[in-house]
Amino acid sequence: MAAHVSLRCSLMARHGILTNARKLFGNGKVERMYSSATHKENELELRDSAPNFATSLKTSRRQERLPDNNILPFSAFLTDSFGRRHSYLRISLTEKCNFRCQYCMPEEGVKLTPRGQLLSTSEVLSLARLFVQEGVNKIRLTGGEPLIRPDVLDVITELRKLEGLKTIAVTTNGMNLARLLPKLKDAGLDLINVSLDSLVPAKFEFIVRRKGFHKVMEGIDKAIELGYNPVKINCVVMRGLNEDELLDFVALTEKKPVEVRFIEYMPFDGNKWNFKKMVSYQEMLDRIRQQWPNLEMLQSGHTETAKIFKVPGFEGQVGFITSMSEHFCGSCNRLRITADGNLKVCLFGNSEVSLRDVLRSGASDEELLQIIGAAVGRKKKQHAGMFSISQMKNRPMILIGG
Repeated sequence: MAAHVSLRCSLMARHGILTNARKLFGNGKVERMYSSATHKENELELRDSAPNFATSLKTSRRQERLPDNNILPFSAFLTDSFGRRHSYLRISLTEKCNFRCQYCMPEEGVKLTPRGQLLSTSEVLSLARLFVQEGVNKIRLTGGEPLIRPDVLDVITELRKLEGLKTIAVTTNGMNLARLLPKLKDAGLDLINVSLDSLVPAKFEFIVRRKGFHKVMEGIDKAIELGYNPVKINCVVMRGLNEDELLDFVALTEKKPVEVRFIEYMPFDGNKWNFKKMVSYQEMLDRIRQQWPNLEMLQSGHTETAKIFKVPGFEGQVGFITSMSEHFCGSCNRLRITADGNLKVCLFGNSEVSLRDVLRSGASDEELLQIIGAAVGRKKKQHAGMFSISQMKNRPMILIGG
């Protein structure tokens, strides 16, 4: 009982700590829906919404990091009002991609953000350092396709130097993976997720609207050869397109140390999502169990997004990302920074805060943390549900960080 009261007091104190930032930034002027606002326009928004910006925040200087003996030994800035601690940061390195996957990008492509409005390498590393100082211990680099960014090796090398960062991961389409992987490993890359939605070359090309199946498979084999275990394979399952390959993907785990992750088809701008195209986790599981009735569920960590299963005797395993049919919002520990520097506290939320603009205004770390903390503090208990999400204006997945 005493511990419960102490925890509640800590959370109440945290709420009070962030009051100033929420008063300044909770009016929608800095927190804005996704737009193509220019850097100059965003600077004006910042200046107009908080004329005493630096003074106000510096007078309320707080303990940026909680003392070691505190009941809540994690940054208050990265803890939301429901007690979720956000120790996992996904950073999109680019909006560009050499594929045009149907579930990720409209067929006609997307309007890319001007280069000057994208985060520079130094800005990416500055934000990463700040988040790691506050308790983030895992960073995943995404895109677009992160491996087409020319300085991706430099980014990973510098991230590896951050004290407290335990895991550096990348999600890639695999096209350039075999060629770059030896250097990526030397730079410090720990985990690899490869997107692969079909094991049939012609169907693969139809889904991604490009050639490259054999290069992707070569990349997966190279990752296995270099000791990555498991190599995670992300497969978005779409009815009428690739749900007939479920058993083939599971069979892939018999001899290879891979974890095939079946992802429920999710709605984003331009991907023509509808309920009939979505194959639910339960339907997939039932179909797989008809072939392997002894499929067993494995224990997974509290913050894991995937429900993990294994066919006894198989080297690899399978997982299910059930964002639509069985959300896992209650244990979410993820934050996202888009390539243009916006912080998204929820993948399916369309509210964003521009860290790029604040960073370029010359704000101190303390000021950035106040804004991050206010955004995290406003994170909702859970997303709106599949039908509401499908009607909501949000970025295409390519512009979020896949």
